[in-house]
Parts: sequence; C-alpha cells; structure tokens
Amino acid sequence: MTSREHEPTSAEAPETVEASPPDAGSRNESAIKLSLTVIAVGVVIALLQIMQAVLVPFVIAGLLFYALDPAVDWMQRVKVPRALGAALALAVVVGGVGGLAFSLQGQATTVIDQLPQGARKLAALFTSPRSSAPGPIDKVQQAAEALTSGDDAKKAPGVVRVQVEQPKFQASSYIWATSLSALSALNQAVMILLLTYFMLLSDQLFKRKLVEIAGPTLSRKRVPVQILGEIAGQIERFMLIQVVTSALVALVTWGALAALGLHEAALWGLLAGVFNSIPYYGPLLVTGGLSIVGFLQFGALGQTAAVAGAALLITTLEGSILTFI
Repeated sequence: MTSREHEPTSAEAPETVEASPPDAGSRNESAIKLSLTVIAVGVVIALLQIMQAVLVPFVIAGLLFYALDPAVDWMQRVKVPRALGAALALAVVVGGVGGLAFSLQGQATTVIDQLPQGARKLAALFTSPRSSAPGPIDKVQQAAEALTSGDDAKKAPGVVRVQVEQPKFQASSYIWATSLSALSALNQAVMILLLTYFMLLSDQLFKRKLVEIAGPTLSRKRVPVQILGEIAGQIERFMLIQVVTSALVALVTWGALAALGLHEAALWGLLAGVFNSIPYYGPLLVTGGLSIVGFLQFGALGQTAAVAGAALLITTLEGSILTFI
C-alpha cells in the first residue's frame, strides 16, 4: 500500500465554516431609507407651506361639495337641471352667510371697539399698585437718572442731543393694506365658489371616467363605485354632524350668554359655533375673547369667569357627548 492511498481526497477534506461578519450593509440601507423618509417628509411640509394659497381653496371647496352634493342630487332627481341646482345651492349658502354677517355687523363693530379698552383694563388689574414710599428699585432708578442728568450738564456746548421718533400713523397706508387684504380674501372666496360649482357639475362625469378606467368587466366597475360611495357617505355624515353640532353649540351659547346678561350674545354664540369646528384651539380662543369682553362689561372676576366658563363648558359637553354619539 503506497502513501498516496492514505492522502485524503478533495471530497474527504474537512470543510471549515467561517463566521460571517455582521450585516453592515443592511444597517446602512436602513439608515439611508430613514434619511430619505425624513427628507421626503420635510419636502412635503415645505411644499404644503408654499402652496397653501392654492391648497386651502381646494380643501374648502371639497368640503362644500360634499355638504351640498346631497341637495343637488335631490334636485336633479326631481327634474331640476344639475347646473341650476348647483347654482341655487351656492346662492343659498352665500345669501345665508351674507345675511348673517350683515345682521351681526353692528355687534361685531361694538366688540372690536371695546377690545383695546378691555385689554388695558385687564393689564391695570394685574399690575400691582405702587406704594407712596419709593422702593429699592425706585431708588436705583432715581440715582441712575441723577447720574445721567449730571453727565448731560458736563457736556461741551454745541453737542446736539438726538432723539429717534417713531413714524406717525398714516391713514393712507393703513387703508391701502386693508384694501389689499380685502381683495385677497374676495379673490379666495370667488375661487372657492367656482371650484365648488364645477365640482358639483362634474360629479357624475368623474364617476363615469373612473368606472371606464377600472376595466371592462362589471365586477371591476363595481369596485370603484362602491369605494366612492363609501367615501362620499362618510364625509357627508361627518359634515352633517359637524354642521348640526356647531349650530347647536351656537344656539345654546347664545342663550346662556344672554341669560348671564352679556351684550352681543348672538355674535359670541355664532363665533362659538364657528370655532367649534377647530378642535381645542377654537373653544379656547372664544373663551379668551369672552373673558376680555365679560370683564370689560361687568368689571368683576366672578361674572367674567361665569361667562367664559359657560361657553367652555358647552363646547366641552358637545365634544364629549354629542360627537361621541
């Protein structure tokens, strides 16, 4: 037997298993994906901020479309042309908002005129009255003024003291800025109305186009129709609940504030109903305004707390009971 017979062949050679290093590539890939996600979110937020002048009218027009679409569909079923029905629905909305704003114009002007006086009154309330004897801070201030006056007296003749004065109020500049703001708001309102009108007109057209894209079979066409119906139904129910609860909050707040003897109770009831659609911040904003107006009228913290607390309690009950139901 030769020595070659004892040499192991390649098949019989023992296999060595080397420990694989940790997968650093997968960690790098996860970090890259996370970085790209953060960058994408930042870019989207920046684009929304830049395009808010265009996006906000589309969002409001979409909400108005879902709020008015059931009424327009009903008018179409009773043989009213859809173009005429959409125009009538928008006319009712514009007329109602315009009539309500005109009827409450006087109360709004009164509240706006009273706000600066109320702010000064609140500031005077929380400012501690000065005692007759000067305190340590007053003595330091008097010493500083004495040193300053002494330095001024030692100045060489011919030195002119300069005092910077703020520019005076110019009514023309204020009117011009207000006019530009009013024109911008009017432009936004017209854009919202036109978008809502064209959405109401193209409702069925949009559904037909989507069904055609879905596919030739009936089962494929039925899916987008069901999805659109469910989305529209949920949004319409949300809008209905929001409108009903806001109207209820407005009426109850109006009655409560009138019972407490607050002036312009109808205006504040309307504001409570409108801002009720903004979660948390809206009721707090109305409560803050009522605190100023209530203190300006009554001059007592107890009645002011009752006015502000009544409005806040009503919106809190609405949020915890009616919306839950």
